[in-house]
Amino acid sequence: MTTTADASATADTSAAPGTTAADLLDRVRELRPLLEKNAARGEEDRRVAEESITALTEAGAFRLTQPRRYGGYEAPMRTVLDVCAAVAEGDGGTSWVVSLNAVCQFMAALYPERAQDEVWGDNPDAKVSGVLTTTSESVRVEGGHRVTGRWYYNSGSWHADWAVLGVPVTDADGEVVDHGLALVPFTDLDIEETWFVAGMRSSGSNCLVGKDVFVPDHRMISVPPTIEGAHLPDHPDSPLYRSPFVPFLALILAGPQLGMGRRVLEIVTEKASRKAISLTSYTTQADSVGFQLQLAEAAQLIDTAHLHAYRAADDIDRAAAAGVYPGPKERARVRADTSWVMRHITQAIDLLMFAHGSGGFAEVSPLQRMWRDSAVAARHAVALPAVGLKVYGKALLDREDRITPLI
Repeated sequence: MTTTADASATADTSAAPGTTAADLLDRVRELRPLLEKNAARGEEDRRVAEESITALTEAGAFRLTQPRRYGGYEAPMRTVLDVCAAVAEGDGGTSWVVSLNAVCQFMAALYPERAQDEVWGDNPDAKVSGVLTTTSESVRVEGGHRVTGRWYYNSGSWHADWAVLGVPVTDADGEVVDHGLALVPFTDLDIEETWFVAGMRSSGSNCLVGKDVFVPDHRMISVPPTIEGAHLPDHPDSPLYRSPFVPFLALILAGPQLGMGRRVLEIVTEKASRKAISLTSYTTQADSVGFQLQLAEAAQLIDTAHLHAYRAADDIDRAAAAGVYPGPKERARVRADTSWVMRHITQAIDLLMFAHGSGGFAEVSPLQRMWRDSAVAARHAVALPAVGLKVYGKALLDREDRITPLI
């Protein structure tokens, strides 16, 4: 395991009374054997096993970013990363569901309290999925909007109770005037099974379909001002919800990668002392200087990913605690840091798979699943290295020709 893996384990979290980050991490880490046991079945079923979901729910993993008044932790970014990474050491797809629920609960907590009560008032264990893209249409009606659309890809769709969905907000004349985020109960939506992919199979990232769904005004927020920090004054006593919007949404995707990178390194290291290198005189991989170099390089790549992820998390948490909204350059750097994590973890896992050998691609090996899960997760649109670096480069140069508003 990399030397940075436990760097924040002793940090306190803004959680339920008497609960620290170490407590939460310990509970999740104890579940690793269970998550590993259910990982293959989750792939086959294309959804996380209910046994795993139940255990993680009881451990508190699905309450990371939920408001305290409903029993949530309001955990800072650093803790969220560590918990999601710990889940990923057991199974990447399960971690993706936990991570994306944390993202979407964070967004749900930005709505008026009336909307939050509808989500968690009667069901404190309610889970949330969602997507920002506005692949829908809306019509302004009295008291809200009527929305019809198809939204890809809603990770954790099989387990969610609510969804946050991008909507083009229209005025009375039918003109699009805003990018909205609608909060919709799953009872108003259908799931279309579209997630047939090479990796992250258990994440259930299916298409949500809504037809003529009524979304009242109190369950619709405007995305552009939220990106620029308009939500800060509404949360004077809750640092988490003063976090910069896009950096929080982006960096959380790094958590599963960190955990998968650590676990692959751990497995390859453990097997090195009893696995030979075929067609050579080496009776164990550990005796090979070439293997030692590959192992060290992979460990350094994983450490580098952790350092960038933790720096970005600390930037988010410090700004949120101070009630200061980071400028474009600081926010763009978090996107670049997220991309850096994706790039270096996938490089490390590729290197470790070469070092370990073809046995890692056997269907019974967890290595091939983590290799696939990491590769697919790294292609998330918000985390693409080329996009992240371009966003950051333009910000460093004070360029106005942004390629995306998501900064």
